[in-house]
Amino acid sequence: MPQPKHLTGLKLRPPRRAKLDADLQKYFRICEEKLGFVPNVLAAYSFDQAKLRAFATLYNDLMLAESGLSKLEREMLAVVVSSTNRCYYCLTAHGAAVRQLSGDPELGEMLVMNWRTARLPARQRALLEFAYKLTASPAEVGEPDRAALRATGWTERDIWDAASVVGFFNYTNRVATAVDMMPNAEYHSQAR
Repeated sequence: MPQPKHLTGLKLRPPRRAKLDADLQKYFRICEEKLGFVPNVLAAYSFDQAKLRAFATLYNDLMLAESGLSKLEREMLAVVVSSTNRCYYCLTAHGAAVRQLSGDPELGEMLVMNWRTARLPARQRALLEFAYKLTASPAEVGEPDRAALRATGWTERDIWDAASVVGFFNYTNRVATAVDMMPNAEYHSQAR
């Protein structure tokens, strides 16, 4: 059976959905209900159900759990990291999320292309500067960077959450790039 077009770059062959455990089949159905499709990243990870569960658990914790960072701010972090790393998959998927959550297609495009052009409150600008530096030159991050976040109102827990989101997307960007993961076509037209 030929691989779907969006997974052709992958060397790992995901199993047919019917072969997935019941909990993962249910997770995919929920994705289809909420998004209208199963994100290709999940389909790609399904070659190993334990890895898919670990990925989904960490993603859901970092991006959806209680935090001082809004869902939009976490998506903005994902886009800044992905822009710095030039990760096509994540720029497309999370750029769409920024457009949708903000209700501002221009903001989504600005963050994808050059986040510094976006008109943002000082608090969010400091957060995105931190994400950029932690991605581009992590060895240079230090107390002055954390102090800059605190000065704009971020708490110690917020800094932890931001660093965790930044670390996660640096990881996923590298995996997506390494296996030539392509975003779902649906992302391109969302929230425009």
